[in-house]
Amino acid sequence: MTEISRQIIGVGDLNRTIAGVLETHIGNVWVRGEISNFKAYDSGHWYFSLKDADGQIRCVMFRGRNGQVGFVPKEGDLVEVAANLGVYVPRGDLQLNVGLMRRAGQGGLYEAFLKLKEKLNKEGLFDEAKKRPLPKHPKAIGVITSAQAAALKDVLSTLERRAPHIPIIVYPSLVQGADAPAALSLALNRAYLDAKQGDIEVILLVRGGGSIEDLWCFNDEQLARVIAKSPVPIVSGVGHETDFTIADFVADLRAPTPTGAAELATPNRDALLQDLDVLAQRMSVRLTQRIDKEVQRLDQLALRLNHALPNPDRMREKAQQLTVRLNQAWQVNIQTHRQQHQTWRNHLELLSPQRTLDRGYAVLLDAEGQAIKSAQQIQQKQSYELRLAEDCSDITVSEVKNIRVSQ
Repeated sequence: MTEISRQIIGVGDLNRTIAGVLETHIGNVWVRGEISNFKAYDSGHWYFSLKDADGQIRCVMFRGRNGQVGFVPKEGDLVEVAANLGVYVPRGDLQLNVGLMRRAGQGGLYEAFLKLKEKLNKEGLFDEAKKRPLPKHPKAIGVITSAQAAALKDVLSTLERRAPHIPIIVYPSLVQGADAPAALSLALNRAYLDAKQGDIEVILLVRGGGSIEDLWCFNDEQLARVIAKSPVPIVSGVGHETDFTIADFVADLRAPTPTGAAELATPNRDALLQDLDVLAQRMSVRLTQRIDKEVQRLDQLALRLNHALPNPDRMREKAQQLTVRLNQAWQVNIQTHRQQHQTWRNHLELLSPQRTLDRGYAVLLDAEGQAIKSAQQIQQKQSYELRLAEDCSDITVSEVKNIRVSQ
């Protein structure tokens, strides 16, 4: 076959062919090396190189995978990575696509950490729905750490600065070594008794930084289960910002440092005072607005009251007019009654028996004062009263003669 008969391909196709061969024949490998030229981009991806005395290779670890690492590597860190060997086609660069990363020399511990983490996660100990919010103004705070640890001093000074009014109860415990998990569990249980009685409302589980061996007691399974049973929220502040332990995942809240745990658990006194000033200003403004509103309302009511009440002079004039009208009506009413009375009096005069007597008539009354209306009523030898117009006389009838009167 001559050179001219060979198939000619592009550079990109060549790089893709090389990448395919590498992925097929090498696949996933574990590589140990020193971190170099590490860069974390805003996208969340990590780009770096691994090197040793004999060479170096470019690496990429995409967001989502690096979130499980538990620390952010820095220049010079010796790490072990599980990666797929490939080629970055646009530049033809050989690179590792990293899936897992751990600190070199700590592979066994790290694998145990990942295994326990997966187990407890499946059991629901890390469930976000179970995480409890921290009280905004805790009644008291419990602190679990070593009495000689620098972390305790940092925590206490932070609490004193931010919230000196909040009582602090320290539960001393070992925070390193084989006996530390049991000591931490015992301290937690003592704190739980006080929490159930309402003496504390939040617990800080803290320790300063160290190697993975130093912090290993906080990866104990039994300790994790004790933390999960806490009756009050727990803040875990173990190690530095890049250190992650099982206690961090079980706790209600993880703090990057012990000082950070103290800050998360307490309100800032200066911020509270500033909030109080803001509230005081708001109350003053609201009170002034309310007073102004009520003053305006009183002015409106006073105006309505002035319109509702008549003018005193007009009322006095009206009262006088009504008095005159009442007197006039009274006089008319009296005059009407007088005229009616006079009419009745005239009628009585006309009907009076005295008027009949004045015309020359007389009336005969019996002993009981009853008028004699018939001659048959007159009895002989009976006494009667004879009443005339000007006077009256007692008479005795000696004889009765009935005279027929023609009609």
